Amino acid sequence: MTVDFDAPGNVVKRPSSLAHVFLRTNKFQEMVDFYKKFTGGEARFESSKISFICFDEEHHRIAVAAIPGTTDKMQTSAGLEHIAFSYPTLEDLALAYRQRKQLGMTPTWSVNHGITTSIYYEDPDGNRLETQVDNFDDNDIATEFMMSPEFRTNPIGTDFDPEDLVKRLQSGESEASIKKREETGARGLPAQMK
Repeated sequence: MTVDFDAPGNVVKRPSSLAHVFLRTNKFQEMVDFYKKFTGGEARFESSKISFICFDEEHHRIAVAAIPGTTDKMQTSAGLEHIAFSYPTLEDLALAYRQRKQLGMTPTWSVNHGITTSIYYEDPDGNRLETQVDNFDDNDIATEFMMSPEFRTNPIGTDFDPEDLVKRLQSGESEASIKKREETGARGLPAQMK
């Protein structure tokens, strides 16, 4: 045996990944339909009370369950602020935006955080969802940006119009140019987070 369970140390072993999110709801079918459309995924198992939805190689990434006694979400209560889904390129992020728009799913907020370019949505229960692309190819450089005076002054970011993002991509502007955050100085929490 190579692991000493009797002297485990005082730092917890890090997980290898975040596996899935489990959502309780009182709008079961509406939530299941939404997440299938939102992710382009399918249910790996589904009954009238629970659905395990996947959009990649994992057996499930999102579980939705109708749990008796569940009440409507209160946006101002403590809890999870949002779930984030990553895309490899700005083109993929913009295409997914246009596809969702065609399905009647419109963003609630679009912002260049500096470390990511992000488009936010809400599901039928009011849970917030972030779709994003990393603005840096290297996590160390992203961390350096997070330690910069610009990020310290404005950790929220600069809003943008997703249609403008599409136009910039269509014009042939480089992803690097589009990903560079326009510095606007300090800002408070946006209305979408209040």
